[in-house]
Amino acid sequence: MNYVKLGNTGLDVSRICLGCMSYGVPERGNHRWVLDEEQSRPFIRKALDLGINFFDTANVYSDGTSEEIVGRALKEFANRDEVVIATKVHGRMRPGPNGAGLSRKVIMSEIDNSLRRLGTDYVDLYQIHRWDYYTPIEETMEVLNDVVKAGKARYIGASSMYAWQFLKALHIADQNGWTRFVSMQNYLNLLYREEEREMLPLCEAEKIGVIPWSPLARGRLTRDWDETSARSETDEFGKTLYATTAEADKRVVERVAEVAANRGVPRAQVALAWVLQKSPVTAPIVGATKMHHLDDAVAALSISLTPEEISSLEAPYVPHPVLGFK
Repeated sequence: MNYVKLGNTGLDVSRICLGCMSYGVPERGNHRWVLDEEQSRPFIRKALDLGINFFDTANVYSDGTSEEIVGRALKEFANRDEVVIATKVHGRMRPGPNGAGLSRKVIMSEIDNSLRRLGTDYVDLYQIHRWDYYTPIEETMEVLNDVVKAGKARYIGASSMYAWQFLKALHIADQNGWTRFVSMQNYLNLLYREEEREMLPLCEAEKIGVIPWSPLARGRLTRDWDETSARSETDEFGKTLYATTAEADKRVVERVAEVAANRGVPRAQVALAWVLQKSPVTAPIVGATKMHHLDDAVAALSISLTPEEISSLEAPYVPHPVLGFK
């Protein structure tokens, strides 16, 4: 396993981050396809055995049960000081006022709820799970600074939003001497490259770590275009991500298959290798519901795509509507 600094920090993270949205109680939340606790634990253990030290979850995943499962497994399988735990806040956790968002009231409550579920005194990376259009960003940045100063989070990060929004948040933090975002968790893969226009150059200029979600496009890059999975058949959010660009996306998937066949490796390794070579990506967030998903993710670190292969993979791409912000 390779380790790199997360953005402009001294924090060492593995080049692969295990995304833990796949683990939770199926009857809780919006994802019926998730693995329950008994099924999830071997994946977390294997990730640790492979050298992965970076684990990403969120309060909203499976109604908090993802945090509970991940927290219990890491407490049993790992030394707390050797793992990097990331979680997120924004999504609705209860009905009624103040049950979602990024207000001072919500964040102060939700950081404590996340710590309780994770069974830890602090998280390494506390991220806002999208932009809150109903709370002043000044309020959000100030309370996140307070969370860090209270020792409940070591660093803070953000997720999919417009580049101007991210820059505004960075500026407000700098202006007030508050804790700055150190990472951006955004949507980036061979089927969605709109982040290359503004967000990735901004992150490179500001020395922000980039930890993309859905680097395999929810598995679409790993199989034939018409092939489905239990997740793809029930993932309503996922269906909205590729609705208007199917013909071009299909050609990209075919190019991935060609490059993989020529190399004699699974398609997932090629698609992930492309994300890994994209500057300034730190660690793609990889979900794993089958053991070979972890093997492919680690194997991708050893693949160095040639300029010709990269050109072939990128050539069919067409501009996409801006997606993933909500």
